[in-house]
Amino acid sequence: MNSLLSFTDGFREEPGYLDFGRVGPLSEAVVAETLGQTEVLSRARHGSLDHLVDQDLRARTAVSELTSFAADQIVLQPNTSSGLMQAMFGLTGTVLLSAGEFPSVSFAAVRAAEALHVVTPLWLETDHGRVTPGQIRDQLTPAVVAVAVCLVDSRTGYRTDLEGIRQVIGDRLLIVDAIQGFGVVDAAYAAADVVASGGQKWTRAGWGTGFLALSERALERLVPVISGYVGTDTDAPWDEVTPPSHAARAFRVTDGDAIAQARFAAALEQSFDVGVDVIQKAMNENVSEIIELVDEFVVDIVSPRDVGSRAGIVVLEPPAEFLTTLVASLHNHGITATTRGGTVRLCVHAALDPDTVTMLRGALTAYTLAATY
Repeated sequence: MNSLLSFTDGFREEPGYLDFGRVGPLSEAVVAETLGQTEVLSRARHGSLDHLVDQDLRARTAVSELTSFAADQIVLQPNTSSGLMQAMFGLTGTVLLSAGEFPSVSFAAVRAAEALHVVTPLWLETDHGRVTPGQIRDQLTPAVVAVAVCLVDSRTGYRTDLEGIRQVIGDRLLIVDAIQGFGVVDAAYAAADVVASGGQKWTRAGWGTGFLALSERALERLVPVISGYVGTDTDAPWDEVTPPSHAARAFRVTDGDAIAQARFAAALEQSFDVGVDVIQKAMNENVSEIIELVDEFVVDIVSPRDVGSRAGIVVLEPPAEFLTTLVASLHNHGITATTRGGTVRLCVHAALDPDTVTMLRGALTAYTLAATY
């Protein structure tokens, strides 16, 4: 196992960056991998292209190490949304989900319903946007064949209890959009049947990276509606269209970007070497530091405070008339954050630069002076 310091030393972003929930700046290891693989492709020396082909298995192996799904139960996708589309278009029956979570889930369900008329979205009533096992239990119907949730809700910062949901849904499929926690949350992925995530946020692997992991139950029940020639068990299916594979590879359309796969693999290998539990612990300590700092000022925190219910997202909700003042103060002090729906989202990783804390304190001080004037 590598040390946490070896991991956090690879953070390259400038002080003031608190927006990992939008995009994670590339890690040092990913930058080095990108340059190296690009050099291989640019020169195309004899035999080197086989090395690029190998990146698919390398990335799937890395995903396997972080999720406990076998490598052959994983298919790479260019992003989370593509994986969710594959899952929803392959589903038949009613899927219970919240309209309040990130729209990748709801759009996939509705588009599948509109196009194929075999899946029906059933909208879950939530507790202020938080999806809990109790709410799911109370709103299940006999028609529900699957439940779709976000591992971490991007608006509320709430971390979903996957094991609790599994206990109440029985053998129904559990579909998880893991993008806001993958790589930094030590989640119970074994409780899920479908896990989709990208690598551009917390794993800091850049755009064009992602995966879809499928349990044996999911492989039995989902139809690979969008399946290309690389989704078969035939090495070279020329002259005939062969059936889709019975493995996760059936949910592929064509070959992926080998350099993106290498970036993704490099990021995940580093996370695995350090340990997601170690990364999570460091992130939680930094989140606590941010919460303690915000509590010194007149700004409400509406995201979970309990360690078991949160991830790396801290959500601030100032009075509506002072939202612009807070946003301006953060901007003027060099803090990068996301503003959405009357709230400000601060996203904290395993590394927290002391200068970032100083800058945030300055922004909150300026805001408080202006808001109480």
